[in-house]
Amino acid sequence: MYGDPATIRRMLTELGDTWAVVGLSSNQQRAAYGVAEVLKRHGKRVVPVHPKAETVHGEKGYASLSEIPFPVDVVDVFVNGGQAGAVADEAVAVGARGVWFQLGVVDEAAWHRVRDAGLDMVMDRCPAIEIPRLR
Repeated sequence: MYGDPATIRRMLTELGDTWAVVGLSSNQQRAAYGVAEVLKRHGKRVVPVHPKAETVHGEKGYASLSEIPFPVDVVDVFVNGGQAGAVADEAVAVGARGVWFQLGVVDEAAWHRVRDAGLDMVMDRCPAIEIPRLR
């Protein structure tokens, strides 16, 4: 249910190419950095969202989703489960088309709120793992 293959495929191929990655910083040792690199290689515009608002992979960063001055298609969430629900709510508020919770990020109540708002959502999955499965 939280990793429905049809939803995964749609999010990676149809929802759009602008992905805000919440938790992405310039720290190359963090998983978000490598996943963002994979998304870029597959044609996605990766927008870093982190309190430091650092430029990562050549893209200007923002401290929050609401500060991004252009539409975001998918919000990829690399924060812990306790913070993820608030990020999901912000994604809905800014008009994202989908929300993706990374491996280990689970918030069932947030999943229901996002789905009830009409957005696609994947939870406890990684796009860097799922992209090669599309072939």
